[in-house]
Amino acid sequence: MISVNELSAGELAALLHFHAEAGVEWLLEEEAVDRFAEFEAMKAARRSAATSPQATESRESSSRPAAQPTQRNAPSPERTAQRPQPSIPDGEAVQQARLAAESARSLAELKTAIEAFNGCNLKHSARSTIFASGDVASGIMVIGSAPSADDDREGQPFSGRPGQLLDKMLAAIGLQRDTILLTQVIPWRPPGNRIASTAEMDICRPFIERQIALAEPKAILVLGNFAARVFFGENDTIHGLRGHWREIAVANRVVPAIATLHPQDLLTAPINKRLAWNDLLAFQAKLAAL
Repeated sequence: MISVNELSAGELAALLHFHAEAGVEWLLEEEAVDRFAEFEAMKAARRSAATSPQATESRESSSRPAAQPTQRNAPSPERTAQRPQPSIPDGEAVQQARLAAESARSLAELKTAIEAFNGCNLKHSARSTIFASGDVASGIMVIGSAPSADDDREGQPFSGRPGQLLDKMLAAIGLQRDTILLTQVIPWRPPGNRIASTAEMDICRPFIERQIALAEPKAILVLGNFAARVFFGENDTIHGLRGHWREIAVANRVVPAIATLHPQDLLTAPINKRLAWNDLLAFQAKLAAL
């Protein structure tokens, strides 16, 4: 077993990055555990137990007819309550999400409705419900694809390194995150940062559309491939969807929107920063015109 002390800084960073990409977020042991030794010890303990007098008596007892269950053997209400509840069919979950979203008359009410909603399986694996943050009065809305591990841990959209890069991108065109509205298409992080399924997006769509309707933005900056496909209804990549002004129609309201690369994409491929800069300049020009 290789000790962490034997790794260089670069090797350790690569290992941590590999674990993060695989969905590992927390280390549950303070020190490394030899699972192979544990397994061998467990097998030895089982062999020893199988030859003991108690084990022989137990096998003889198991061959006798089983007694009829009594009331004491019935599952307690507490155990029954802990059993997983059957999942809601996707169609019914979409209807429940639409009803919950439409009943909200403010962003605060919508946040409460989303936090109380249990019809999306993504919520059961996420730590936090990620909702819009910032200043709704600005009329400027930035929408990302889905919460990252940092977002889920911090409970805020655009946390960690991608959030720091987004702050720099916004500052380059004279904006700050606390003076605009930041949110995500999906309010819960998909496990392992996978792409949300079509059914999951259909369930979450009423919530993001209601956010837009209640916020009434003058312009929207869409970040990332997934979010761009959701709003523009196309299957092209972000390189084909970015840089062109389109319209998002929500609740009898049409909002101009432009897509660009997500900060995480730019961290992975910094060469594309020039493309994002052109999109940011177009967004800045639209805001000035409005």
